[in-house]
Amino acid sequence: MWSVCGIKISGPLSSTPDSQPPQRRTRKDPSGCSVFLFPGQGSQYVGMGRGLLKYPNVKEMFSVAEKILGYDLLALCLQGPEEELQKTVHCQPAVFVTSLAAVERLHQENPRAVETCVAAAGFSVGEFAALVFSGAMDFAEALYAVKVRAEAMQKASELVPSGMLSVMGKPQAQYKYACLQAKEHCGSLGVEEPVCSVANYLFPDGRVIAGHQQALDFLQQNSRRLQFIRTKPLPVSGAFHTELMALATEPLREVLRQVEVRRPEINIYSNVDGKRYMNENHVRRQLVKQLVSPVKWEQTLHEIYERTQGQNFPDTYEVGPGKQLGATLQKCNRKAFKTYANVVVSSAYDD
Repeated sequence: MWSVCGIKISGPLSSTPDSQPPQRRTRKDPSGCSVFLFPGQGSQYVGMGRGLLKYPNVKEMFSVAEKILGYDLLALCLQGPEEELQKTVHCQPAVFVTSLAAVERLHQENPRAVETCVAAAGFSVGEFAALVFSGAMDFAEALYAVKVRAEAMQKASELVPSGMLSVMGKPQAQYKYACLQAKEHCGSLGVEEPVCSVANYLFPDGRVIAGHQQALDFLQQNSRRLQFIRTKPLPVSGAFHTELMALATEPLREVLRQVEVRRPEINIYSNVDGKRYMNENHVRRQLVKQLVSPVKWEQTLHEIYERTQGQNFPDTYEVGPGKQLGATLQKCNRKAFKTYANVVVSSAYDD
């Protein structure tokens, strides 16, 4: 049983929080197991969640969210307005709650997928949903931490004009060198301590670069010379996962001191280095470090799906809005992608 806002839900965790995780779980035949991927900011859209309201506990989850957040999250998810849902302070809680509500749908339609889940990872704020699913955090406390995190990131992003740029490069593209050139350009414009670095490692030749807006403008203007095939600004408020988020770390560190964190009962992988969380202190440290460190998603996927030749792959479920994580999995590991499915959070059939 795992608990969401005091609601007991059947899941992969039948042991108590203090007990050791089941031994040798990873030695099961992988084809009989599942892996969950929880999306992050950018996957949100108006209408998400509509397909989930008929499932047990989902309305109560949104009701608890309204009390914690101080506004009607469900109405914002279903009706918008879009510009409000896109704001960092709103979309992070929205993606978090919708993703855990998607687990409810999966549990109703395919309980075995939930019960046999042996590993999970979340992209940026998605890590909080993964940790709740694993029993490491309670729903309400994790949502409060997400609220504090989103507010702190929004505040940090308002200090200087900054952003994030999705980049598809040729195999010979040198991303760190491109960032160095962009910082030198910023310096010539009088920008003090310019920031420009890889913020997300998505898949081979797929990156997100973040930093001062002048640096990102430079990268777009010089994209051909830098061996970039395509560049696209992301609709976010700041340079997440760079040192420009440094001011957001202390509020998150403080709230994580206050909430209960337990050792995950299944394998949960950190964005910071792609490695499994080992204990509650490790969780607290890495979640804070994640704000100013690149999301190593490509490395995380390699870690999750590494196996010997001929060994079967687990079923993979993207639980939450969108299919972006499935797209990155397809580019990183085509064999693992063959058993991928996404849990629909809204559709014409659910209205």
